[in-house]
Amino acid sequence: MNHIDVHTGRNWAAFADAAPDLAGIVEERFGSFTHHVLATLRKDGSPRTTGLEVRFLRGELWFGMMPDSLKALDLRRDPRFALQANPGSGTEMGGGDVRIGGRAIEVEDPETKARYTREVEPPEPFHLFRTELTEVVRTYVEDDKYLVVQVWKPGEPVRTLKRT
Repeated sequence: MNHIDVHTGRNWAAFADAAPDLAGIVEERFGSFTHHVLATLRKDGSPRTTGLEVRFLRGELWFGMMPDSLKALDLRRDPRFALQANPGSGTEMGGGDVRIGGRAIEVEDPETKARYTREVEPPEPFHLFRTELTEVVRTYVEDDKYLVVQVWKPGEPVRTLKRT
């Protein structure tokens, strides 16, 4: 069974099909650095931010985590997350500031985990989560004059807001 094709049109491939230009920029921003910032929700509902490496493979955005890490336990309890790309050094943020919101679903299927392990070679054991996107946002400055915000949500075209 192909576990990638059964999702609800909220995975990375669905986003890339719907907004290829924005998806390319977002993936490039995440590819520019190894570590990014993941926000999850603690038991009491307050936010927790932690560092995370992410992978874009086979039309999915994947999160791999150490066994019983607090962020993994948070996502098991409440799958909602926000992911912020590493802004890099300085203030230029080539490509802009990018964020992804969604739900992380733990992968239990041994075949899918084995395939991920062959491709990524993570330290084992590990938790593996695939993501369902609810929002992708890019913010950047255009012509040193305009703040531009691009927003994509499943089933909607990219909205672009520009202000001075």
